[in-house]
Amino acid sequence: MALDLSSLKKSVEALESSINSFLSNQKNSSLSKQDLETMKAGVIQNFEVAYEMCWKFMKRWIEEEVSPDIVDGVPRQQLYRVSAENKLIHDVDLWMDYHKARNLTSHTYNAGNAESAADAAIKFIHEAKDLLKTLEAKND
Repeated sequence: MALDLSSLKKSVEALESSINSFLSNQKNSSLSKQDLETMKAGVIQNFEVAYEMCWKFMKRWIEEEVSPDIVDGVPRQQLYRVSAENKLIHDVDLWMDYHKARNLTSHTYNAGNAESAADAAIKFIHEAKDLLKTLEAKND
């Protein structure tokens, strides 16, 4: 059964758009520091959503195409290992780094965490786009 990837696609597009806006406006001297922090918060929020959508779609694809039992109740690292074995992703450790960055955003707020999460989001967009492209190609 083919997965409806439209929500994943929208979340990846939203992340990419917010990153592009943030990066293109970083050097804009007419924007206040508060404006840039608000834009960064948008990047972080879109990262949170896109990251969550990515791992959930990995899980759904594996449940549909491999076996529901293989990913039922497994830790995230195991989900990423199974995803790599099925060529959905390439680097388990990198995805675990994104998982850690995502967890930082949900537990506490401080400037260091926000900066780390924004940096992770900027790197993550490439992995998210690759996953989406892979899922589109493998979607039966």
